[in-house]
Amino acid sequence: MSEADPAIGASTAPAGTGGERARLSSRSVALASAILFALLAVAWAPLWLLARQSPLVNGGEALGAIPFAVVGLVIARRQPRNPIGWLLFGIGGCLLLSVDSGFYAVISYRLGHHLPLAPVALFLYELWGPGLLLFALVILLFPDGTLPSRFARGILWAFAAGLVLFTAALAAAVAQAIAGHHLGLDAYDGLVVIDRATGWFAHVQAAFGVVGAPFVVWCVARQVLGWRRASGERRQQLKWLASGVTVAVACLVLGLLVPADASAAERAAANVIAFGILALPVCIGVAVLRYRLYEIDQIISRTLAYTIVTGLLIGVYAGLVLLTTQVFRVHTPVAVAASTLAAAALFSPLRRRIQNIVDRRFNRSRYDAERTVAAFAARLKDAVNLDSVRDDLAVVVQQALEPAHLSVWLSQRPDWETHAGPG
Repeated sequence: MSEADPAIGASTAPAGTGGERARLSSRSVALASAILFALLAVAWAPLWLLARQSPLVNGGEALGAIPFAVVGLVIARRQPRNPIGWLLFGIGGCLLLSVDSGFYAVISYRLGHHLPLAPVALFLYELWGPGLLLFALVILLFPDGTLPSRFARGILWAFAAGLVLFTAALAAAVAQAIAGHHLGLDAYDGLVVIDRATGWFAHVQAAFGVVGAPFVVWCVARQVLGWRRASGERRQQLKWLASGVTVAVACLVLGLLVPADASAAERAAANVIAFGILALPVCIGVAVLRYRLYEIDQIISRTLAYTIVTGLLIGVYAGLVLLTTQVFRVHTPVAVAASTLAAAALFSPLRRRIQNIVDRRFNRSRYDAERTVAAFAARLKDAVNLDSVRDDLAVVVQQALEPAHLSVWLSQRPDWETHAGPG
């Protein structure tokens, strides 16, 4: 084989080369990681029952860890050299291991069963903090896991070193609490002296926050600037990431608005809302694996349209009810029924108008396609020449759908055929 054809040489390399061994090793690690995570997931239910905990205590975190780990493993198997898959799996693994360890600590220290390796559970519970901090690295390395500049790589290694030092300080604080027998657990199964830190560890937390917060802002700003310069496939990937982050942050904020002394029903509602965070790993997985990337425009436009329509209809309904009951003093079920019918009658025209406005801004291809089809329909009413209709139809389909090949058959002349070039 000639040296001038390296691509063919790479494709016909015998099995057992370094690249092949690396892929097999990555798949083996992914399989072992999946088995380990499955064991942690299976252990959650009996530990939860033995700890006599409410499902509202860390239940959402346990279920939320599963999509992160699953998406991470899928990416790791498909793209083993991309660190984003392993980072997502690390986030999910840390969250689930933290929840299981918290239940184990409750059984040992709160219920007094003195299980073996209980101090280890106290250490492992605190992994939820470093695990969540890994998400800053996911944002920074999105979507292919590489950094083009030496400056960015230097910032990455500096943050990684700071994260390692913070984790070491966290372990030292837990060891100090165990040695001093300060083993009180809070409502979320964590050590009180850690979650409400005082002394030297409080200063470490503050210092890491001062360093970590600008790093997270820089990661987000880097992706925002990248989106402004990106085009094509890369831009669609960043749209998926932005959509997932938006939904996750909105759900997280709504969940945090529920006070600590809320009723069981309010806390249950907060946990249901918190499941919106699952959109984040799913969107990242779609973007990294490039699966149906171009559907994000339709998803964004439909979500915005229905959200706006819902908000407006709720406002109209509430306004009509207040108008009839407070201004006109009509306190009968007829007023409420009339308000409901008015809101329902407004739904379809309002949805079409808002969908058109949203598509014009966020789903331009669909908006342009609909305008092209509408214009063709208007021209078709006055068309009398079959040849011009055929040509016009071919042009409209080409503009609206951009097919790789287009043929038009008419029953009167079956040999007519119009070809369009690549879209």
